[in-house]
Amino acid sequence: MATQRLQYRRRNPYNTRSNKVRVIKTPGGSLRLLHLKKRGTAPKCGDCGTKLPGIPALRPHEYATTSKADKTVRRAYGGSRCGNCVRDRIVRAFLIEEQKIVKKVLKESEGKSKSGKK
Repeated sequence: MATQRLQYRRRNPYNTRSNKVRVIKTPGGSLRLLHLKKRGTAPKCGDCGTKLPGIPALRPHEYATTSKADKTVRRAYGGSRCGNCVRDRIVRAFLIEEQKIVKKVLKESEGKSKSGKK
């Protein structure tokens, strides 16, 4: 049995990234080319660059048509940063605030000790 020759079904006659095809068998038994769409890339975390879990990898136009609930996660920085980076930000902010409080307490205690010496 000879292999069947197939033709592209659209106007672009070249094997380019945007013209990928797959061979399918129709219900009538003949082979035909099925044009494939390009795969979407998942959004990445702005800090560490990992793919954001819970957000699908779609093409840009598909993001425009899907609802906001599908494009985000219910958390601060939901569709922009991953959970680990958000946790790091929160911990860093907390530690900075604690450091400010410690500096303030040390400064007050130094002031009291200087006034006590005089």
